[in-house]
Amino acid sequence: MTTTTNNKAIKKEITIKASLNLAWLAWTISERVSEWFAPEVIVEAKVGGAFELYFIPGNKSSMNTKGCTITKLIHEKELHFTWRGPDEFEALMNNENELTTVKVYFESINDHSTKVLVEHDGFKNHPKWNEAINWHNVAWSGVLDSLKSALEKGEGNLCCQP
Repeated sequence: MTTTTNNKAIKKEITIKASLNLAWLAWTISERVSEWFAPEVIVEAKVGGAFELYFIPGNKSSMNTKGCTITKLIHEKELHFTWRGPDEFEALMNNENELTTVKVYFESINDHSTKVLVEHDGFKNHPKWNEAINWHNVAWSGVLDSLKSALEKGEGNLCCQP
């Protein structure tokens, strides 16, 4: 699979009051990802493994990242995966050989706080892509806010079990 690259990238960073281990597990265990990102998830935490999110429960044909895979995994440091955009941008950015890439970086601030940086790149430098870039810019802010809220709530699997 080929991934396009250029200077169009989205970068979002957030500090979460949660240990590095819990922040990492929130991204790498399907059941935990489904608590804050998408209701149905398949994450196989290995290079070449699936990173599939299904945003409409029971619907495997639309609004999903079906077929996306993990391209790099460094325990508690980096998680990279291919990405499919929402249905409205399907013709633009969901071509199998030109998927964009999401890179998630983790950094421990102290025992109780973690910095999470999401970098989404591979957007093409073309006016048609501007709407997709703007949509993802807003979406990644919401995703990180959801992660922070879920981890800092202090309840359930996300906050309390390694």
